Amino acid sequence: MSGNFFLIDTTRCIACRGCQIACKQWNKLPATKTEQYGSYQNPVELDGNTYRLVRFAEHPLKENDVVWYFFSDSCRHCLNPPCKSKADQILKDAITVTDFGAVIFTDKTSALRKNWKIIKHACPWSIPNWSEDKKMLTKCHMCHDRVEAGLLPACVKACPTDALMFGDEMNIKEIAARHLNAARKRFGDKARILDHNEVRALYLVVDDYEKYLASE
Repeated sequence: MSGNFFLIDTTRCIACRGCQIACKQWNKLPATKTEQYGSYQNPVELDGNTYRLVRFAEHPLKENDVVWYFFSDSCRHCLNPPCKSKADQILKDAITVTDFGAVIFTDKTSALRKNWKIIKHACPWSIPNWSEDKKMLTKCHMCHDRVEAGLLPACVKACPTDALMFGDEMNIKEIAARHLNAARKRFGDKARILDHNEVRALYLVVDDYEKYLASE
């Protein structure tokens, strides 16, 4: 396996959106116009111009009190990406994987416009989106240009609390194990790493995954 991995420790996320803005800036992506809809999460969802989105979920804790769940959502860079498997059935190598594990949507995806929702639905997290600006499928590409130059992905570089970390598989998994042990001491047995045998983006959560996605 080897290659590069992310660790996203939700216990350290303060929802500053530094990762989200850094991604926009590095990739020269325009803002997504939204309207007030009752949540601090903005935009509402990942889209063709938003590759990383900090999700805000608010849940009642007790009377006149709430608990917040923050989740920096993006492509997981699957070890066996279902988006690539599905795309290969339509157009071979429109989606590729780098030597260090980044799942890349190439310019060939411009030919998949009629089929792009099939690719999106193949993803367990519905990450891929069509960009009208670029006329192709888009998502996080692990800042492969930065990584190839020996730099950290823009989102990781911008994170002020080390909620996002990045490195080789062994190093990140060692750090993830330490963070998980600390989280279990603090939050209990619900602390876990999501999908740790399937993806290169290891999410440390301390409650049910669904709670990070929507408010009550």
